[in-house]
Amino acid sequence: MATLPTPIVIGIAGGSGSGKTTVAQEILNRVGPARIAYLPHDAYYRDLSGLPPAQRAEVNFDHPNALETELLVQHVLQLKAYQPVELPVYDFSVHTRTDRTITIKPQRVIMVEGILIFAEPELRKLFDIRIFVDTDSDLRFIRRLQRDLTERGRTTESVIHQYLKTVRPMHLEFVEPSKRYADIIIPEGGFNTPALDMVVARIEEMLR
Repeated sequence: MATLPTPIVIGIAGGSGSGKTTVAQEILNRVGPARIAYLPHDAYYRDLSGLPPAQRAEVNFDHPNALETELLVQHVLQLKAYQPVELPVYDFSVHTRTDRTITIKPQRVIMVEGILIFAEPELRKLFDIRIFVDTDSDLRFIRRLQRDLTERGRTTESVIHQYLKTVRPMHLEFVEPSKRYADIIIPEGGFNTPALDMVVARIEEMLR
């Protein structure tokens, strides 16, 4: 019986609003979604349903402790062993994990995306390719503001408050220093076509 090839694990990190999700989407589109198991770190926020709503809103969601990274590590290892996993579905409007999950089937490529994935040693060592999306802070804030207003039901005041209280300090403490672990740094995210061409060519080469 033929041995299955070990899947390639790609990590895509960068600050909130850097464009890392756009980079991940471009790779998915170009390599083919049917060939990639995609795990966003955002799906692994800890369930806060046991806390009152006011207390949930005060949690520091930009600190590594806010995420159940140990479950993500377990899921990457399962996918590497060609076992399917159940991806949690998180409701950002009320800060709780829903009862639903999404079945992720094993593929030749496993792609993990999130702001803090290189700050976690156990997760970091699983990546074969580490990509960091580097974008100026003003652009990142504008993108985050737009996303949180339209997709997550937040107010402008709450987004600014969260950015100043936790997003910026945690970026400086955890995200920015983790850039040193990257194999590839992509300035301006999904709009950097030459960098994306290079990454996709490298993935295709490894798949061959």
